[in-house]
Amino acid sequence: MASSMAAMAITSSSSSVLPLPSRTQSTPRRRLPFPPPTAAPPHRPFLVSSPPLAPCAPRLLCRRAAAAGSLYGGAEEDEEEYYDEKEEDDEEGDWEDGDEEEDGEGMDVDAMEEEALGAVADLSAQLKRELRIDDNVRDKRRSIRDKTSTSKHIPDNLLPRVAIIGRPNVGKSALFNRLVGGNRAIVVDEPGVTRDRLYGRSYWGDQEFMVIDTGGVITLSKSQAGVMEELAITTTVGMDGIPLASREAAIARMPSMIEKQAVAAVDEATVIMFIDGLVAADIEIADWLRRNYSDKRIILAVNKCESPRKGQMQALDFWSLGFSPLPISAITGTGTGELLDLVCSELRNFEGFDGVEEDENYVPAIAIVGRPNVGKSSILNALVREDRTIVSPVSGTTRDAIDTEFTTEDGQKYKLIDTAGIRRRAAVASAGSTTETLSVKRAFRAIRRSDVVALVIEAMACITEQDYKIAERIEKEGKACVIVVNKWDTIPNKNHQSTTHYEQDVREKLRILDWAPIVYCSATHDSSVDKIISAAALVEKERSRRLGTSILNQVVREAIAFKPPPRTRGGKRGRVYYTTQAAIRPPTFVFFVNDAKLFSETYRRYMEKKLRSDAGFPGTPIRLLWRSRKRPDKKGKTDNNNVQSSGIPSRMVLAT
Repeated sequence: MASSMAAMAITSSSSSVLPLPSRTQSTPRRRLPFPPPTAAPPHRPFLVSSPPLAPCAPRLLCRRAAAAGSLYGGAEEDEEEYYDEKEEDDEEGDWEDGDEEEDGEGMDVDAMEEEALGAVADLSAQLKRELRIDDNVRDKRRSIRDKTSTSKHIPDNLLPRVAIIGRPNVGKSALFNRLVGGNRAIVVDEPGVTRDRLYGRSYWGDQEFMVIDTGGVITLSKSQAGVMEELAITTTVGMDGIPLASREAAIARMPSMIEKQAVAAVDEATVIMFIDGLVAADIEIADWLRRNYSDKRIILAVNKCESPRKGQMQALDFWSLGFSPLPISAITGTGTGELLDLVCSELRNFEGFDGVEEDENYVPAIAIVGRPNVGKSSILNALVREDRTIVSPVSGTTRDAIDTEFTTEDGQKYKLIDTAGIRRRAAVASAGSTTETLSVKRAFRAIRRSDVVALVIEAMACITEQDYKIAERIEKEGKACVIVVNKWDTIPNKNHQSTTHYEQDVREKLRILDWAPIVYCSATHDSSVDKIISAAALVEKERSRRLGTSILNQVVREAIAFKPPPRTRGGKRGRVYYTTQAAIRPPTFVFFVNDAKLFSETYRRYMEKKLRSDAGFPGTPIRLLWRSRKRPDKKGKTDNNNVQSSGIPSRMVLAT
């Protein structure tokens, strides 16, 4: 009987209820993409129907209808909860009584969109401070070049190439870093640090070219013991678990593989920089260059001549090599201007560029990371169908981050980045190797400048704590990820259940990447390697996808209707007024709520799972930011009580 009377009261009073007037402005405001406050909430078959509302004042009736429908208030509340809410409204004071934005009619969407962009910028700055990596000189130098250079942006594959060649430890990598800007190549006062080809973009005036750093070339007259001593090749570090015969064979092949990479760089170069030290001991290399590359311009640069006055005297001994020596210093920059003048004078006749400017299409970068000796370089070589990097059973073979351009059969371009193996920080510190420390930094930097990260794990090895640390870094950086299980051929007696059980184990131990797809492959047998590119293309599209505001708000509304935010002990409940996607790469969503503190970490994780299940975004992290509404006080000031979401780890959540 009471219910029917309440329903009649609502029917009789609803005809006299007028919509609240919106604020008058010179420019009309955008309205929230919700149904009008007086509209009845849509019927949801999975919700328990609520009892009819009790008689109330027109203002409270509008607020009640808005909370049930347009303001995502969740499932309809019973009559007792409604009176509790009415008492809370009365306790809120004059601001609650006079606030017309509570029903969603007067909220400024443009202002909230602008505030969302500011929240994303603050989060990006915070993450850069948290995950700071030393030296960003290359990015600064590139920005200066883009502002000062008047030349067109030419694709990397159409630029002329300049190869740097010489014996080990003569300063090739130091000169490479000076030419390209920053610390791209690892420079340590020990021979044999550089092994693979390392490419970098450089310019002098309006002339742009690619510089190739190579490993040291060892003359054939040296014995195997002398080569190992000169290259400082160890027989113990990274050799655990490798049979003695394989160990000796890998060490014996290392110098020849380094020289093979250097020869490949010289073959594709237009100009060759022959770098020598203070001792004229490279007669054999000079004869080899004259014999095989007489059609190319060879510039002999005598490095480590810091004094301009004494440089000419130091270079006199090198006339015997048959080239005109030029004294330079890669550290101080002495003579590098004259060197670049000679290089550019030869490159001006290069006809590799037809004058067509590079298409500004976005080229995704895929970084291949993981622990040492899991097959990262083998995967890169299998993808590009050539021996781009040195592959050896010796851990730590790759040291620099190697960039390689790659084009699929359908014409899609990618940049593949091979990285050094990342060991535990304690293990790196105990080893005391400066080279390994710099290699790990470059691996982290490769993750930062990539769009998709292929986390490689070995099939027979268990998921370790270090794998989880790398996965945590990928999630913090906001990169899309593909988990690659390499050496899948080593698993005996495989079947469909093996894949299922293995995936369950990976999901359990890498919970932070439970959204990442898993690819099983064998790089040495060239089995299913192409699936890595297919999966990377899929997750990169999801990372760049933008969800429509109306669809996003509908998903959030259904999620809150299915599971409303819990009430606090004081009876307060969180409400979401508006949601927008403020950024992509990774997708970042900003929730405007009444009080961000009313949404617990558990509920935020629930909201993230609902967004993934209803809106997709596989293979990419998503970030949720929760912004409290600015509540004006009696003096007109605002209290911006904003809390970031669990889209980043809890230790990184700060009040803004």
